[in-house]
Amino acid sequence: MASKKALIFYGGWDGHEPALVANRFRKILEARDFDVEMTDTLEPLADANKLNSLNLLVPCWTGHTGGIPREASSAISEAVGAGVGVAGCHGGMCDTFRSDTQWQFITGGQWVSHPGGDGIEYTVNVRRGTSPLVDGIEDFQVTSEHYYLHIDPSVEVLATTRFPQVTYYHNANKPVDMPVVWTKYWGLGRVFYCSLGHHDDVFDTAPQAQTLMERGLLWAAGGKEYAKANGLTVDRYLNTAKMY
Repeated sequence: MASKKALIFYGGWDGHEPALVANRFRKILEARDFDVEMTDTLEPLADANKLNSLNLLVPCWTGHTGGIPREASSAISEAVGAGVGVAGCHGGMCDTFRSDTQWQFITGGQWVSHPGGDGIEYTVNVRRGTSPLVDGIEDFQVTSEHYYLHIDPSVEVLATTRFPQVTYYHNANKPVDMPVVWTKYWGLGRVFYCSLGHHDDVFDTAPQAQTLMERGLLWAAGGKEYAKANGLTVDRYLNTAKMY
């Protein structure tokens, strides 16, 4: 059986340690016999043929610098719709391409704030029984930035954290359980997101996050196989409507 193919693109603001995170994910995938390509530019994202040959796209590109070309955003949308998975974490996936609403529609959310900055201690509450991806994982503690996001209401939430933790303007509202980990679909494509990952070492200090990422990467990469085994085609999701 041919190896599954993954493309990891990384870059942007060094504060999110994109190279370290990208290499961590590369090691996870290569240990599972993936053929992994790494790139530190956005150029391959506009190559529709390349994207469609993949099983998994892994973004590790921070949002602090630049945007994504329109042709790349469109090519990603079509490739994921046809079954290519997307999986990533905070600094590289939902804190990126902040002006591209199509990217946000695909990925299911967008970072907006981290009240109190770095060093906030909080609990990640696992929604046990929601998915095999969280089987055997108990609630766990994290010391990092505490992320407030705008969320696609269609996502399947697998873990949350309680807001507020520090005093800030949003405290005038009711407490909320903010999603930390979720899955969703884009056509035939599977999307996995974990908001943890301000720095690479969060996956060492909170090994449950490492387990979640590994499971999420592998799950997202399975969309093409599942579609083929079940006779699913992308045609069911297409019409003549344009997104732009």
